Amino acid sequence: MAAVLDSVSIPRSSSLRASLPSSTKASSVLALYGGQRIGSLPEFRGLKVHSRPLTRSYASVSSRNVGISNGAKRIVCEAQETALDVPAVTEATWKSLVLECDLPVLVEFWAPWCGPCRMIHPLIGELSKQYAGKMKCYKLNTDDCNSVATQYGIRSIPTIMIFKDGEKKDTVIGAVPKSTLTTSIEKFL
Repeated sequence: MAAVLDSVSIPRSSSLRASLPSSTKASSVLALYGGQRIGSLPEFRGLKVHSRPLTRSYASVSSRNVGISNGAKRIVCEAQETALDVPAVTEATWKSLVLECDLPVLVEFWAPWCGPCRMIHPLIGELSKQYAGKMKCYKLNTDDCNSVATQYGIRSIPTIMIFKDGEKKDTVIGAVPKSTLTTSIEKFL
């Protein structure tokens, strides 16, 4: 999935080209103005020029403001490795993925409307990558799976629970630092 940037500031002259040192490594993104290449954006990895046509409403606003046509190129971010997607567990998969797992399992109880949950999602993704092969990480949407949340007494979210051999071993409530979660995880590895 790619996200479209809202705006990119490009100077009106080609002064950017002159200001780039010759040793600058070119990235996959070119700074374009009026269809002309004026330099590269060396600091932005994961961005690339995307030539899919803009929607009519967006193109008309954009062309009025910055003089681009309906077929203009856009810069999109494809930095997929920066945010790891933690798989979801549901009521149907709870027993097989969590309770019957041979490894310790970390489960994040969350809801889409919860701001602190969105803050801790990247940490859970990092932990999933850090402990790959040693521990499994899942997320459970409490709005969709309220019977599991009720069974484990979830009263506030985010709540992170660690399971080992089918038993709940530890609980951490709230958006806590990564070090707090790491300390809790290390006890059960």
